[in-house]
Amino acid sequence: MEDVTSGLAGLTIDQIPVYLLKTKSSPVDTYEEHFDSLSNAKYKPIFVPVLEHMFRDDALRSLRRSAERFAFAGGSEANDAYLRRATNNPAKKYGGLIFTSQRAVDAFGYIVSKLDPSKLGALFDKDMPLYVVGPATARGVRSLGLPCPVLGEETGNGEALAEFILNYRKSLSQDVTHLNGQALPLLFMVGEQRRDIIPNTLQSDGLPAEERTPVTELVVYETGEAATFEESFTQLLREAKVKGVKKQWVVVFSPQGCEAMLNALGWLKATGKYSEARKQAVVGTLKSRVATIGPTTRDFLLQEFGYEPDVCAAKPTPEGVAEAIVAYEQ
Repeated sequence: MEDVTSGLAGLTIDQIPVYLLKTKSSPVDTYEEHFDSLSNAKYKPIFVPVLEHMFRDDALRSLRRSAERFAFAGGSEANDAYLRRATNNPAKKYGGLIFTSQRAVDAFGYIVSKLDPSKLGALFDKDMPLYVVGPATARGVRSLGLPCPVLGEETGNGEALAEFILNYRKSLSQDVTHLNGQALPLLFMVGEQRRDIIPNTLQSDGLPAEERTPVTELVVYETGEAATFEESFTQLLREAKVKGVKKQWVVVFSPQGCEAMLNALGWLKATGKYSEARKQAVVGTLKSRVATIGPTTRDFLLQEFGYEPDVCAAKPTPEGVAEAIVAYEQ
């Protein structure tokens, strides 16, 4: 797999470049795996990061202090001589953690890397759930090596994960979910831009009081459009023309970067709106198609620029995106 720093190196004459306008997930990326497996490697996935993610140092310091002070533990191992001197109460502050983005996993992984590996079993209760929103997030969390169960990878979105959490917590003992008769909050690590569906669902007034689950949100990273995105993407498009590429796909994952993407393709008028005439003028023998991860990004392109992408994935997954592209070509 080649990223944007390697351009189109290794592209064969029979392959179709698929520019994935996202940062490659770690340790593995499910989009890379899926497109590499399609039609005898007919498609070549290439990651073009649109966003820059910057960790918040204050949040990371707070997380590390919490971990070292047994905020994620509370069993007998945690109540050592130091804790007995410091407090008469168990130190545990959270009943679980929620991860819905790879960036949050990366931030927490940084904290875990600073902890003594031999003490992870004492710092994290083996029964404390780590809730994740999909398989890629699950892989990232499991790679941290914590003794906790990783749950929810089959949910796929925040709404489904929230319902999963509500149902799963019913099966847990109060030793895991409560402290001194009070429900322990779940720690939800987020970016500064996020939806409220998970905390709103878990804390809804419409739930019975005993099922309401408090959520503590901690902003661990900030996001902005990468200053080099348009330049990097433009360079890739030029390289594709030089290599004689006849067809390519651009997969857009969020409204961020849409203007830079259309500008790099040369499809925008001076007014900032899409121009079919400009598209036809720059296309030549190279056909560029655009796919979106879902209706939010599709609608943004249509409303802001007057451009309707060629396909919109029915499901926001690697399989959904690939199926939409393959169906369009057939």
